[in-house]
Amino acid sequence: MITNEVLEALPEIDTVPVGLLHLFLQHTSASLSINENADPDVPGDLVMGLDRIAPDHFPYRHTVEGEDDMPAHLKSSLFGVSLTIPVGEGRLLLGTWQGIYLCEHRRIRHRRNLILTLMF
Repeated sequence: MITNEVLEALPEIDTVPVGLLHLFLQHTSASLSINENADPDVPGDLVMGLDRIAPDHFPYRHTVEGEDDMPAHLKSSLFGVSLTIPVGEGRLLLGTWQGIYLCEHRRIRHRRNLILTLMF
């Protein structure tokens, strides 16, 4: 979950009475999601479910970057690479149990670039 890192990168959010935060991930094998932030079982269950939807061992044609690359593209397409979150009274207006996830769909971690645009 990256909610705290996003907030640390935008200290000016404290001064925003009403606005929007747009997040854009510049990658095709990772994604963004707003999901449960309280139960530590959620990330593992998400991975397990996505692995059943887009398994590594499948006769994909796109395998140049490894057998986990095409499944990662599929998973990224399911979740998407952007989020827009309302901001009010200096905070993200997420629900009580919501947090921002950067979902890495490759087996080996990669460096990821996230563009944050705060509009008010």
